[in-house]
Amino acid sequence: MLKGLYLLNTDAYDLVYGVPEREEIGGRVQIYAEQQTAESVKESADVLHDADVIFSGWGMAKMDEDFLAAAPNLKVVFYGAGSIKYFVTDASWDRGIRVTSAWAANAEPVVEYTLSQILFCLKRGWYFAREVRQQKGYPPREGVPGAYGSTVGIVSLGMIGSKVAHILQQFDLRVIAYDPFTSPEKAAALNVELCSLEDLFRQADVVSLHTPWLKETEGMITGDLISSMKENASLINTARGAIVQEDEMIDVLRERPDLQAVLDVTYPEPPEPDSPLYTLPNVALTPHIAGAMGEECRRLGQAMVAELKRYLKDEPMKWELTEDDVKTMA
Repeated sequence: MLKGLYLLNTDAYDLVYGVPEREEIGGRVQIYAEQQTAESVKESADVLHDADVIFSGWGMAKMDEDFLAAAPNLKVVFYGAGSIKYFVTDASWDRGIRVTSAWAANAEPVVEYTLSQILFCLKRGWYFAREVRQQKGYPPREGVPGAYGSTVGIVSLGMIGSKVAHILQQFDLRVIAYDPFTSPEKAAALNVELCSLEDLFRQADVVSLHTPWLKETEGMITGDLISSMKENASLINTARGAIVQEDEMIDVLRERPDLQAVLDVTYPEPPEPDSPLYTLPNVALTPHIAGAMGEECRRLGQAMVAELKRYLKDEPMKWELTEDDVKTMA
């Protein structure tokens, strides 16, 4: 039987690997030590020596030379969270250590959050909630795009953007997208019209950002793009704050009170204490809650259980990531 460890933050361990997940893993892998953290293995690296596999999540230790030297038997990391960028290294790839991630499972709650905000913004929900509170009465119900015949723009048709586009097929909406790497065939399957980034911002009643944070995408959403948006349009960002020119966005939102921004991510995160994002009336800030939270995290653990079963049957792991994959992750 394989020998394994849990190595992640304690709060993540309690969220991701519940009793059913631990029982399923324990029936297939000998868990030979208590749950570890990046700090505990740094202090007592000997605990890594017998590990064939590691079950992890938020707080995984960086697999640098010292870590790898202490874990000579390590073959696979089952990572019950999203991006693995922060802990994989050239040395770990050179050693041939395989990594599979629950990034796809973590996409589900982001899609749900995004859908809720698209529909709410099409009703101008944030605007009306704010005006009712300020006026202590009902404002005129004007300028509502609504969810019939309106246009939703999706920036990047990766895992999450594609899922959002797919779920929007059940609504009476026109969906447009910007993604230079998406084929016409994929766009047609999603019932999406491909267009330029400039046309997307000009045409959409709601723009939803799903672009990964890469060197090439930093600051790609400019003030000029945002200022070109239709009257009473909305911008939703559940991707990464750094893809937006934040200072330029703030200037536009000051000049265009008709626009609404829903920001689950910022850069830096959280915003600086004196950031206008806290006080601009047409900004709704949420503290990076679109991804898995609470019981939703159990989906991540179940994804890793499924990957373990595939690995033990010598089947391809569905969500295994390569070094090239990581270069395009947020």
